[in-house]
Amino acid sequence: MRARDLAYETSTALLANRARTLLTVLGIVIGIGAVIAMTALIDGVKAQLVGQLGLNMSRTVNITCWPPGNQSLDQDDIEEIGQALAGSYEFVTGFTYTSAQASSSTASVDYLNINACRPEYFQAMGYEAARGSLFDAEDCEDGAMVVVLGGSSVKNLFGSPDADCVGQTVRIGSSQYTVVGVVDEGFTYDNDTAYMPSETAVTRLIGQGGYGSWQIIGFAREGSDMYAVAAETESYLYTRYNIPYPEPDQTSFSSDEGYVYVQTAQELIDQLDATTATFRMLALAVAGISLLVGGIGIMNMMLTNVTERIREIGLRKALGARRGDITGQFLLESVTICIVGGALGIGVGYGGAWLLASVAGSALGSMMGAGEAIVPVISPATVAMATGICVGIGVVFGWYPARRAAKMDPVESLRYQ
Repeated sequence: MRARDLAYETSTALLANRARTLLTVLGIVIGIGAVIAMTALIDGVKAQLVGQLGLNMSRTVNITCWPPGNQSLDQDDIEEIGQALAGSYEFVTGFTYTSAQASSSTASVDYLNINACRPEYFQAMGYEAARGSLFDAEDCEDGAMVVVLGGSSVKNLFGSPDADCVGQTVRIGSSQYTVVGVVDEGFTYDNDTAYMPSETAVTRLIGQGGYGSWQIIGFAREGSDMYAVAAETESYLYTRYNIPYPEPDQTSFSSDEGYVYVQTAQELIDQLDATTATFRMLALAVAGISLLVGGIGIMNMMLTNVTERIREIGLRKALGARRGDITGQFLLESVTICIVGGALGIGVGYGGAWLLASVAGSALGSMMGAGEAIVPVISPATVAMATGICVGIGVVFGWYPARRAAKMDPVESLRYQ
């Protein structure tokens, strides 16, 4: 039987029972739509978290090192670490926190979180200037009286998150600082944050007594194996500061004995991948129930079609049709129903994903302060998976009715009333 004739007869057979075909297709639409909606939403949430939390900066390494005797590292130690591990890192930088009262010409805040850092910190964190500019190395060396605002500080100091604050002055503690820019942190913290050149913050706010309380960030060289970089960093720190290696089952650490903790953004991405994979499997399991019901509906429809077309089957066999021709005819009808349902299901699922995303985006925004809506993501792999599922359902649930039709005796079939 030619492909054109086979396609024509398939469409004719399905259109002859439009209502039955439509109801059967609907079962597949619901199942595939559920698969697409849930996977698109999960991938969209993942993409937003990766972007907003800065996890796309997979070269960033957070380093915590506390030498024995309740000591802490200072800026000289950080520079030494950077030099010792120069083969693995483009740079190693430190930052520390303090807080102070702050005010502008129009408003004031009682608690402004101040991040004392160098320009490399912004690169490591993936932060860019939304307005104005970020301070540079020269500002740090000169101890410039400048500040970059972030979080909700622009809104609380100048009345609106979109206020034109660049070039304005703010009083932090007892000194005046010029706002040179507003940082785009990827998402909006619900607290008042400012970034200040480390030398300026140490001199004006922290004092030399607080100069040793530093946290460390390394920025690995492009193409580095992040797990190898982390392992090298840990080994160096344990050896350099005579810190004992922890026991395999040790979960707590003492500052008297010292400890080392190195975490890469790649580890966080891998953890996020594992979490989303779990949710994806749960979503597929739930959607699989709908697909199973849809598949049963296809089998029921095809069995009914076989019964109604017994005389047609007998006539085909009498005219020379082989078992393979009859099997192929009914399998094609089954697969066609699934493909049509799958195509409609992809569209319905994507629309459903946008609806769910609007709800999930509101919830995520209230928890994390995220200002952007979740954008559902449908990957080619998801579409290929949905197509494969449709074909598989059509073959699995259409096989028995097709073989039943193929095995009918042509003489008995022609006698059927």
